[in-house]
Amino acid sequence: MKVTIKLSGHILFPDLTSMPDLKPYVRAIEQLKGRGHCVFIVVGGGEPARHYIKMARENGADESTCDQIGISIANLNAKIFSKALGDLACPFIPKDFDELEKALATGKIVLMGGLQPGQSTNAVAAVLAERSGSELFVNTTTVDGVYSSDPRKNPDAKKYKKVTIAELEKILDSSGVKAGEYDLIDSVALKIIRRSKITTKIIDGRDPMNVLKAVEGKEEGTIVIP
Repeated sequence: MKVTIKLSGHILFPDLTSMPDLKPYVRAIEQLKGRGHCVFIVVGGGEPARHYIKMARENGADESTCDQIGISIANLNAKIFSKALGDLACPFIPKDFDELEKALATGKIVLMGGLQPGQSTNAVAAVLAERSGSELFVNTTTVDGVYSSDPRKNPDAKKYKKVTIAELEKILDSSGVKAGEYDLIDSVALKIIRRSKITTKIIDGRDPMNVLKAVEGKEEGTIVIP
């Protein structure tokens, strides 16, 4: 199976004070590759991106510049993760669609970070899933699926095993929860998923083994039906 995985920066790079342990996620990706799956990965910016964006904003940077800083950090995170994967990974991080085509032609695991201002890494992952012909898009988050509202703030929030894109849009709208607030997904990513009919799973990525379970059809998180 061709599968695109968004690895949340909130999970991989949660703070600036400790060294991230990428090895459990590397082992999960190695297992997927070893079982014959074709894997594509997007890495988020995490706390390093938030830190430098805040620093730039407080020093007068406009939002487009802040976006560009976030993109640079996500690309750096993707490069670090590619080095952890070693020879399995494409040796460069695509910065645009021409470079993406060259990366796909290598036959190795393609890793990406950000692409352009105004576009989240969730949206980049959806684009990568579309361009690579992925049959599945796995989006790792810090919650274990889609809820009626943010479960970290509302203990009575209801978890959904399956949702349509239309239902998910209503949930995000009615609850007032924006994608970036609890690392779920955004409207641009949903539009891409809808038009290309990519089956999507939103899972708790804090346990890297959940990625394996999601790809191999074991029930994990919430399935978004395109």
